[in-house]
Amino acid sequence: MNIALFHFRVGETDGVSLEMDKWKSCLEALGHRVYYVAGSEGKSQCYRIDDLYYLNAQNDKIVRNAYDQFIDYQSEESFVYEVDTIANRVEKSCISFLKSHDIDVVVPNNIFSLGWNLPVAIGLYNAIIATNTPCVCHHHDFYWERPRYSEPTIPYVKQILDKYFPPKNALFKHVVINHLAKKELEKRKGIKSTVVPNVFDFEHNKWKKDKYNKDFRQTIGLNDDDLLVLQATRIVKRKGIELAIDYVAELSKRWNPENHTTIYLVLAGLNEDPGYYEKLVAHAKQKGIKLLDINSVIGHSRSNLNGIKKYSLWDAYVHCDLITYPSLLEGWGNQFIEGINAKKIMVVFEYPVFESDIKPLKFNYVSLGNRSEIKDNGWVEIPNNKLKQAVNKSILLLNDPIKKRGLVAHNYQIGIENLSYKSLTELLIKIFS
Repeated sequence: MNIALFHFRVGETDGVSLEMDKWKSCLEALGHRVYYVAGSEGKSQCYRIDDLYYLNAQNDKIVRNAYDQFIDYQSEESFVYEVDTIANRVEKSCISFLKSHDIDVVVPNNIFSLGWNLPVAIGLYNAIIATNTPCVCHHHDFYWERPRYSEPTIPYVKQILDKYFPPKNALFKHVVINHLAKKELEKRKGIKSTVVPNVFDFEHNKWKKDKYNKDFRQTIGLNDDDLLVLQATRIVKRKGIELAIDYVAELSKRWNPENHTTIYLVLAGLNEDPGYYEKLVAHAKQKGIKLLDINSVIGHSRSNLNGIKKYSLWDAYVHCDLITYPSLLEGWGNQFIEGINAKKIMVVFEYPVFESDIKPLKFNYVSLGNRSEIKDNGWVEIPNNKLKQAVNKSILLLNDPIKKRGLVAHNYQIGIENLSYKSLTELLIKIFS
């Protein structure tokens, strides 16, 4: 079959882009021909439709007025007119692509779930109906999971969310990435879905130090004996990165005083919330820890253009000592799986989906608990006794190589058995049959 994976962006290090790469790999291994359709291609090749672009200024305006404050349009009618105009343009572009590439199945990623781009959802839906093309909706996040998208400013936006996010139609199958989403989708929309967890290619991704990444620590300014604590996620508020700062601050206080190693908290992900980032920098300074932003040398894949060397995110995993994953809300947990593959100690806040879908698999990790409190300054904090327990276990593992090897080997085996490409392929065979 010819299969088209749609998203706002591809070829980047965000979770959806990475998961699309996995689906593409498994579907191609099954003999299908797979295309990307997106607004930007990053390090991948795709059929570009500009209206899908994640940072499209016109869509930013629509989103602000749809969810924040309705101030840039004279009336609801003028808002509807602009949305419909873009939707018609998207529909024509999508129909042209579907016909010219003889597409058998469309796989939209988050387009019919998040509420981020209303015109694209309408336009793609109309194109699917017009061409009678079967659709497998891959829902990573739903609008009702995000406070911003949950309270539209005008009735029209609510009508669109009700109709298209996601659509209920015989042409459409639905895939979600966790059991909480499956239950909520059926409760809210009466739509049944299949759970397909995020996975990783455990069998082939044997990350290690090599000639390309051997200078990684030197490049980012660390010595070989420094302690590198990696925060691999994008920089957005729901990632709870202030908890990583608090954890590293406590670890720095408790670290063996005879060991003069410098501890660094290293941020590798995209900065998608500059205001939050600046607060993190100030928080780290107030806590007296070394915070290092290395995203400028991290890419979707390794590259060396005009003498500017970039490492993949996987190179950062190879050289770190442990990984913080303090997210407050996730649809699944890509960075957790990646850390398991890298055979690193994982420091985790047990967000709801972690508790429902990942924790039952019996991984061994450093827990930050599942209780948090928002303080007057807006920061999230966890109980101090839980923070100290996490640091105690971390120090024990860092100082006992045998215990550490046993822990990471145990986790790796669970990953292979439950979250590998083999398990994804088995699910995709059923979905696309």
